[in-house]
Amino acid sequence: MEQKKILIADDNENIREALTYLLEDEGYKLTLAKDGADALRKVREFRPHILFLDIMMPEMNGYDVCRTVKNDPELKKTYVIMLTAKGQVAEQERGKEVGADEYIVKPFSPMEILTKIKNILGAQ
Repeated sequence: MEQKKILIADDNENIREALTYLLEDEGYKLTLAKDGADALRKVREFRPHILFLDIMMPEMNGYDVCRTVKNDPELKKTYVIMLTAKGQVAEQERGKEVGADEYIVKPFSPMEILTKIKNILGAQ
């Protein structure tokens, strides 16, 4: 069975480390990005099943990364979860407008993340 791949794009090292610890323990293959431009490069190379994407990042924000991914015929099936401290309804609507599949507000529950991933990957 193919190992499921997840890309974590967040400029906060603590978030990257927490998700890495949580998801590696579950057997997922991970790669990390610290900024938007790096995230886009790694989406193209790594071809993750799921992309966790922070909104506020250097180089390129999460909205622009998401829009670019969802407008690329080869990448548009990537499941994008916006993971951000910006919990306002307007921000969530903007996330949906650029193609985000889900929106999780920080701080998040590790169990919520695991449940979401299992539901998403179980449906693919």
